Amino acid sequence: MTLNLRNKIQNLGPGILMATAAVGGSHLVASTQAGALFGWQLFALIIIVNLLKYPFFKFAVAYTARTNKSLVEGYKEHSSASFYLFTLLNIISAVVNTAGVLLLTAILLQYIMPFQVSLTSLSIGILFTCLFILLLGHYKALDKASKLIMGVLTLSTLIAFVVALSNGQVHPEPAASISPFSMAMLGFMVALMGWMPAPIEISAINSLWIKAKNRRKHIDIKQTLFDFKLGYGLTMLLALLFFSLGVLLQYGQDKPIELAGVAFSKQLIDMYALTIGEWSRWLIATVAFLCMFGTTITVLDGYSRTLNESYTLVTKSPKNLMWMILIAQAVLGLIVILFFKANIKNMLMLAMTLSFLTTPFFAWLNYQLIKGELFESESLLIKILTGLGFVFLVGISALFVFWKVL
Repeated sequence: MTLNLRNKIQNLGPGILMATAAVGGSHLVASTQAGALFGWQLFALIIIVNLLKYPFFKFAVAYTARTNKSLVEGYKEHSSASFYLFTLLNIISAVVNTAGVLLLTAILLQYIMPFQVSLTSLSIGILFTCLFILLLGHYKALDKASKLIMGVLTLSTLIAFVVALSNGQVHPEPAASISPFSMAMLGFMVALMGWMPAPIEISAINSLWIKAKNRRKHIDIKQTLFDFKLGYGLTMLLALLFFSLGVLLQYGQDKPIELAGVAFSKQLIDMYALTIGEWSRWLIATVAFLCMFGTTITVLDGYSRTLNESYTLVTKSPKNLMWMILIAQAVLGLIVILFFKANIKNMLMLAMTLSFLTTPFFAWLNYQLIKGELFESESLLIKILTGLGFVFLVGISALFVFWKVL
């Protein structure tokens, strides 16, 4: 390994953290279910959504790397109205997404527990553990743990995919396949795209992680962009791998596809056990749990950082309220879980759908910060993807709202 490559790997951080936050509901749940329900029909859509969101995530990284300002600072300087709307939407996203990822983590933990424990009790236990880890090490602990989790998950998923592909599709093609490209399936499609590869407000969180990393060790723009591209590439690769596993191992089966709960956990872990071997069941269950656990930690840390940044910018107070915000975020997330625990599917669909509907606004904010000289320096491909991304995101959001109103 060359010295330059070794330095690049050692300096990885915010991009991998973003990948850890992304690989949760969108990958373990939505990608797998899309393949299991519709076969290969949505393979291209997953690639398209990842590509069309890419410029808006990249703009956030480029802005912070060049100005050493967080996106939240940029929003405030650009437009007070946009900043306050961002803060309001961010509060809603923080609570709903915390509840969503926390519930998924509890579901996976419930599967591997040797005795029955309620989802509420597990959710509370996971929350306290996450808060304790953040209290002990905060960004440093988060930075190190994310690399290990992503490495193990990527390797195990890649092995499972290679074995499944060599064995071929387990179940025969159904006599009559369901088309996802209908108005009846629009709700599922929007939910799938909402967390794919991640809610776009994660870009504001990522900018704060970049600043936190730079406070410990200054990282140049080239390295920062390398870190981001690697993390984003991993999220896209894993989305396609999970989708393919859903097709190869679940599509066409007689049993209904479980969309949530412990039954969903069993189907997810079965995919790996059927390909790698039964011996791997509890190993993979643990890895899947750790993946969601890492997502929960990053979501708790990230949203509380952005909300604390908003508070600081509004009050111009040096006082750090991150821990108070973090606890409030955790408590409100638990309240949402208590309200929705009887219908987990609706909880996850709500979180994913809200994320997609707010995407055009967050994408526009990120573009506003980069437009001008910085945008002109981007490649022609990025400029094309930016234009197509706006048309796609606004168009689908408007279609969904119109469909719901009718």
